[in-house]
Amino acid sequence: MNLRSVASQTVKVAAATSDSFRLHVPGVTILGYHRVGQRSNLSVDLPVELFTSQMAELAESGRVASLDRALQVLGQPGGQENYVVVTFDDGTADFVDVALPVLERFQIPATLYVATDFIERGIPFPHEGKPVSWAALSDALSTGLVTVGSHTHTHALLDRLDPAEVARELDRSTELISQRLGRPAHHFAYPKAVPGSPCAVEAIGERFRSAALAGTRRNRFGQTDPQRLARSPIQISDGMRWFRRKVSGGMRLEDDLRRIANRRRYAGATT
Repeated sequence: MNLRSVASQTVKVAAATSDSFRLHVPGVTILGYHRVGQRSNLSVDLPVELFTSQMAELAESGRVASLDRALQVLGQPGGQENYVVVTFDDGTADFVDVALPVLERFQIPATLYVATDFIERGIPFPHEGKPVSWAALSDALSTGLVTVGSHTHTHALLDRLDPAEVARELDRSTELISQRLGRPAHHFAYPKAVPGSPCAVEAIGERFRSAALAGTRRNRFGQTDPQRLARSPIQISDGMRWFRRKVSGGMRLEDDLRRIANRRRYAGATT
């Protein structure tokens, strides 16, 4: 185990310990995936076997819900039964080629937030991420399990764009999804989970029913702003042990530390 892996596991142990001091409340856990198939060295590019084990366990729980269903129950205070939502970011081809067959096998609904410029022009995502095609996405929608949302057009970080640029990013994305798939995009996820500027938040609220950020925790019934949904990112290093913790709404400290690190990491980035 290398130094990075040791540090990662140390943070996870600390986060699990911290969970014991937090009040566990019922709600909806939204899981955030990126890639499946381990075709890159990214920490979020899961082996098929691990992803399959995770989906099998979620299916067995009987508590998986679509994002639209989850938003309905989140608006009702006093809920007691926990739900889990599966989401993906970006729009790489492995979603259809690798992840979708697993989702179909276990009948698990998923929301895919796409950065439309990569799909429209057929250009690779960073780290050799082959973009999915519009035709493949249309086929995915026909399963009845997939909902397509927006991840901006160029994967732009919306806290550093002027209002006109924000509008172009959002509108071009929604236009393409509607034109190519014949369905509107009702949901949005901030690229890299970086919150937008006030003008971006307002623009997103005018266009989408929900917007997802970071925040490894449950979204509470009757207390969650649908424009600020918390998502728990899933990594290879979670395995099944820490995955189960995240499903139950735990590991918040890990996310807190990641956000602190990302402020520096993305300081000069635009996408």
